[in-house]
Amino acid sequence: MNLVLNHLFVLINNSRLKKTSSYIQHGNTSCLLHTIAVAHYSIKAVKFLGIECRENELIRGALLHDYFLYDWHDGLKERRIHGFTHPSAALKNADKDFELTVVEKDIIKKHMFPLTVIPPVCRESWIVCAVDKVCSLYETFRKNAYPKLRFILARNHISVYEEG
Repeated sequence: MNLVLNHLFVLINNSRLKKTSSYIQHGNTSCLLHTIAVAHYSIKAVKFLGIECRENELIRGALLHDYFLYDWHDGLKERRIHGFTHPSAALKNADKDFELTVVEKDIIKKHMFPLTVIPPVCRESWIVCAVDKVCSLYETFRKNAYPKLRFILARNHISVYEEG
């Protein structure tokens, strides 16, 4: 979790990433908590499975994979196809705020495969793609998901929900 937190502190202090705490992703889970969970469990998965990967890029890509910066539950007509369009919006925003590697771009753009018809190219993208789906299911069916993760984040003074 320390490596995820290190990247999170850098990204959150140099971008609009904190803004994602004001958007709900699945169930009652904020977009920020969702992306932190995807990063955390992606690292846990590669360690458990013994998969070699570019961990820093895996974490950064996971933290930015849903950096679309809008409330997709707002009822606007164009949000009906959010699942198909948000990877491009997230990549556009991330590309604007950060210098991204090819791997990070692939993670962000392809995490919704097979909805994004072109499959991921690198193993880091496949990992985030799979973990994102598991986290999304968990968040949809579990109220107040990730209690241990929330505790760790609170202990590190990271609020994953907009204050106010």
